[in-house]
Amino acid sequence: MKDPVGKPIGPNTQLVHHSYTAPAGFSAFPVAIHHASTVLFESVKAMRDRSWLEKSSYTYGLHGTPTSFTLEARLAHIEGGRHCLLAPSGLSAITLIDLALLQSGDDVLIPDNVYSPNRELANWLSQSFGISTRYYDPMIGARIADLIQSNTKLIWTEAPGSVSMEVPDIPAICAAAHDKGVLVALDNTWSGGIAFPAFERGVDISMQALTKYQSGGSDVLMGAVITRDAGLYATLQMAHMRLGLGVGMDDAYLVLRNLPSLKLRFDAHDKSARTIAQWLSTRPEINKVLHPALSDCSGHEIWKRDFSGAGGLFSVLFDPQYSEVQTDRFVESLKLFKIGFSWGGAHSLCVPYRIEKMRKNWDESGVLVRFNIGLEDAEDLIADISQALDGMSAPITK
Repeated sequence: MKDPVGKPIGPNTQLVHHSYTAPAGFSAFPVAIHHASTVLFESVKAMRDRSWLEKSSYTYGLHGTPTSFTLEARLAHIEGGRHCLLAPSGLSAITLIDLALLQSGDDVLIPDNVYSPNRELANWLSQSFGISTRYYDPMIGARIADLIQSNTKLIWTEAPGSVSMEVPDIPAICAAAHDKGVLVALDNTWSGGIAFPAFERGVDISMQALTKYQSGGSDVLMGAVITRDAGLYATLQMAHMRLGLGVGMDDAYLVLRNLPSLKLRFDAHDKSARTIAQWLSTRPEINKVLHPALSDCSGHEIWKRDFSGAGGLFSVLFDPQYSEVQTDRFVESLKLFKIGFSWGGAHSLCVPYRIEKMRKNWDESGVLVRFNIGLEDAEDLIADISQALDGMSAPITK
């Protein structure tokens, strides 16, 4: 390679500039990983003509490469949406929605069983930004119309609550909200975007933590915001840009790599979780199993009507005779289950919650423990839970 005046280039320039171009025609199943902060333009005119708002071209790595564009398109298609934005985590996706749609003086309604970081974010917005935050009974259904004020701009929903597992009547909430011109956002993470058709049920914006089932490996943090509405998408895009939200293309590739097996894995989680939940409902140590597919779970009939699956996440309430010390020991006695937050990965998890400190209204009794059922054999997980339950009543040594 020669310099602009025809002389051989120096060694440092050779390290930066090269003339090799890979031959065209390569084809493979995996989506290519396109890393970029700087995007190159063929001319000044091309640079000036391109807009980061359009997904038909590229302007800067923060606004996407072919890798992230492909992931966004596939996620929107899976959930029946038209537009998708990626965020660094599920919580950042929630934050994007709030900051795009709410301003000082506005009001937002949030279910009392909401994902705790969503509650913390809402409280911060209320305390520091003058955005009114009110909490409602997740099972309120159409009666939410009575809570909507003239300044209510957004209603958050979660189906089901990711700890206490109540299944709300999303269509009824959406109908009441839309009748008064209010938008509805759904945290659709529990269903993996495949067991609950958010947009068919009336939701305006579906948010998911791709950290869960889409990743499937307990090794990626990412979120997605999906909508069908072009105007909403434009509003979300502007907030996405102003907040500087971006994801790494290696992480985008990991999610893309695991999407083809999403339904197979979700169904496997679901099958084992139902088997284990049914078995737990027969154990005397358990006061109640909080699993939407079980008939005594709050909102079970709504789940039967609106959902096509249940995944691997559910909770139990221990008999009130068991203290927190005993239930903590149960969790720590498990061998195959590990202690950790999140779900949707191959490894089973178990976490105790002090739910009375998370909820404004909680009438149930007994310590709550949440299970994520992984991809191990259900019989082995049942044996593990059984041995941990059997040891709960042993004397506690100090």
